[in-house]
Formats: sequence, C-alpha cells, structure tokens
Amino acid sequence: MSEDEPMNPGPQWRRTKIIATVGPASSDQETLREMIDAGVDVFRINFSHGTADEHAVRVGTIRAAAAEAGREVGILGDLPGPKLRLAKLEDDVAVLHSASQVTLTGHASAGLGTAERLKVHWEGFAHACSVGDTIFLADGRVRLRVLRIEGADVVCEIEAGGAVSSHQGVNLPGADAELPDTGRQDEEWVEFAIEHELDLLAVSFVRRPSDLEKIDWKLAESGADIPLIAKIEKPQAAERAEEIIAAAESGIMVARGDLGVELPVEDVPGTQKHLIKLAGRASKPSITATQMLATMVKASRPTRAEATDVANAIYDGTDAVMLSEETAVGEHVVEVVRVMDRIARATEKHLPYDDWVFNRVDARDDDVAEAVAQVAVASAYRLKLAAIVVPTSSGRTARLVSAFRPRVPVLALSENLSTVRRMNLLFGTRSALAPADAPLRELLEECARIAVTHGVAKSGDLIAITAGLPQQRLGTNLFEIHRVP
Repeated sequence: MSEDEPMNPGPQWRRTKIIATVGPASSDQETLREMIDAGVDVFRINFSHGTADEHAVRVGTIRAAAAEAGREVGILGDLPGPKLRLAKLEDDVAVLHSASQVTLTGHASAGLGTAERLKVHWEGFAHACSVGDTIFLADGRVRLRVLRIEGADVVCEIEAGGAVSSHQGVNLPGADAELPDTGRQDEEWVEFAIEHELDLLAVSFVRRPSDLEKIDWKLAESGADIPLIAKIEKPQAAERAEEIIAAAESGIMVARGDLGVELPVEDVPGTQKHLIKLAGRASKPSITATQMLATMVKASRPTRAEATDVANAIYDGTDAVMLSEETAVGEHVVEVVRVMDRIARATEKHLPYDDWVFNRVDARDDDVAEAVAQVAVASAYRLKLAAIVVPTSSGRTARLVSAFRPRVPVLALSENLSTVRRMNLLFGTRSALAPADAPLRELLEECARIAVTHGVAKSGDLIAITAGLPQQRLGTNLFEIHRVP
C-alpha cells in the first residue's frame, strides 16, 4: 500500500489490537480476508503445529488476503520452545478415563499413542519424574499422578480424565531445571521466519533473558531484523519479569494456558495484572493470550465471564488480545473476531487515558525520547489535537507514544514495510508507508496531507508530529504542531 492509498477504515478507531491464530479453520484466502475486515491486526502462526510447507503456504495466503483487503497486517511466528509434547496418537485423539492408568514413555521406539500408552517427545522424561508427581495434559484439563517409574516408562493414575490430542503439551511442574533448552527445532523455525520475512517472533517458555539472547544472536548472524516477544508461561519467568521485559524489544505475551497450569489457578489473575503493569512501566507492548473466548470454538456467542475477561485485560492496559484455538480450529472464526472487536470498542470508552499519560510509564530523567513522547501525548489534551503523526524508521518512536496511551489516533509512518506491519501490535496506532527516500523535513511537511488521506484529520485541525533527528543521536527529539491546510 502506498502512502497515498487510504487504509481500510473498518477497524481504524479501535485502539486495542487483535491477534488471531491461523489454522485449519482459517487458512483460505477468503476467510482470512473476512477476518481482516472484521478487525484482525496481526496473524499468529503456531510452529508447534503444522509443517514448514503448510506454514509457507499460509504466509503467502495471508499476504494475498491483506493485499486484497487493502491493509498491511503483521505476521507473528510462535516458536515451539522447550515444551514437552505428546507424540502422534492413533486417530489423533485418545480419551483417558478417571481412575484408570496410563503409561507415559520417552522411549524413542514407542509407536503411536493410545489411551493406555502415550509417547512423550523427550527421552529423558522419566528421569525428570518422581513418584507422587502431578502431570498435566491438555492445558491442565487432564491430571495424572505418578505411581511408579519403570525404566523409560512412567506409570500414572488418571485423577481427572478427558480427551488428549497429538502434539498437545505435557506439563510437569517443578521439573524446569531438567527440561531441554531450545534446540535445533527452534533454529529451523527461526530460519523459516527469516526466509519468509515474518514480522515478529514469539519465544516460548522463556525462563531468563539469555533465552532471548540465543535467538537474537541467530537473527543477527543472518542479518535479519525481527523483534522478539517473550512468552511468560513459567513461574520462573514471572519472577524475573523485569529482566526479561528489558531484553524483549517487542514486549511480552502473557500466555495463560501453561502459566495457569504451572501456577495455582488463583494466582493467575494477579500475575497477569502485574506483568501487564511491568510492561507498561517499561514502555513495552503486552499481549494477553489463551482461552479468551474459548466457548466460541463451538458456540456462536461467548460467555459473560469471557467478555469480562477480555475487558479486564484491556482495563489493565494490554496492547493486544489474542485468539488461539478460537480461530485456528473453531467453528466461528470470523464472528469471534467481530465479538472481540465489539468488546474492545465498548471497553475503550472507559479507559483512564488522562491518568495513564502521567502515571503509566516509569519516568526516566535522562531519556529524551520518552519525555518527548509524553509531551506529544499530553499536548493532545491541552491543544485538542486531532491526531499524532509519527515518522519512524524502526518503530521505536511509535512504541513510546503508544505507551502513554493517547486518546487521539496515532498514525505511524515508515519507509520500511516490515516496520509498518509490526507496528500493528501497538495500542492506538495505525501504520502506513511513508514516501520512499524522502528527507525528514520534507516528510514532516507531508504529514498533514498524509493524515487527511488516512482519515485521522481534516482541514483546519491541529496535529502533533514527533520524530527523531538522526544527527542528534538522541532518539525521539522533535515535536512540532501543524495545522492541516
């Protein structure tokens, strides 16, 4: 999309971003186009499921659907990480009955899984287990208790039964020190992300900043610029959240599925609020994920509790809310996006914008860029600005402005298409291509015209423009007020 082509106006005035997972139920171009029109800002590709060939097709189809819709959308690749998973099952599903027994084995020669014997993708699995341990399957819905260990086999009693599927996760709380680090599988998916020019990468099961550094090193070695999002789904990560947030350039994802298994369920809401708050303090985006509208996998409407859950995450200050199985395998993949959109719009009317501009971000006296971003947002209230326009190369200026939660639209302009796409993650921000190779002063003069083209301002309005002068090496250090001619 060129700088002169207006954006599709559909989701323009919603501030909270919607991420939708692509899967078997949402892989065709027509459905993806309808999802974009309904309000999807970023599509997630879950590398834990599907082959490289399947995902390559999905990337191409997403790009084609976005071009047809007239909007650039981001693509987020989600790395599998060092999560334990079941191997393939006969018929892909097995039903485990309470009070029965099942054997989990890490033996490499084990065949297809059954309700009596399930293979785990880790030969060291039995060594990480002890008699009496609790093992969770299917996001905690199935609970096992270890009865005895026989070589590579772990014999368990089924305390809470249910259905399990091929490649679902296995949670063994307390065994984190034993689990394998991210290995060759993640490296292959990083290479895939580079080859297919994905916009963002989520790193699963982060436990320490060094888990991000390994992926960053791989990207740097290849000369790729793909910002990382740290998924917080382990108690260890929650405990070291400030360090991890500092290392994660594109922020965090509060992945409540595994976090809710690893932590006592009553601790999850408070942990979610704390993590979103920490990300805001550091001017970093946050994504709230997992089971947000899970009822809509089958039902055409969510429960009232689910609607409240989505709203509460937005009240807490999350940048984005994410749909997982709802859009990957659900029966209402477009309608669930529409429902998420409606909940977000209704909630945003009641957000404490006036308070957030002064109290959401930690003030750092020596940070010129954050100070200028805050001034730009505060001026919107005093001067009754129509919009804030942000020319940016890397997207950092837009991220800082977004962190102060302006009530008015933010239009972020970049000559880099990858930056335009990844800024779709930022609260309150709409992004567009800037004129290629335009000098900054010329671009600043063009900002008012571009704001009109994209529907965020009209003749006579005042807009703020904030950017960085490269020669000053201070980051964001320019703030101007323009009247739209």
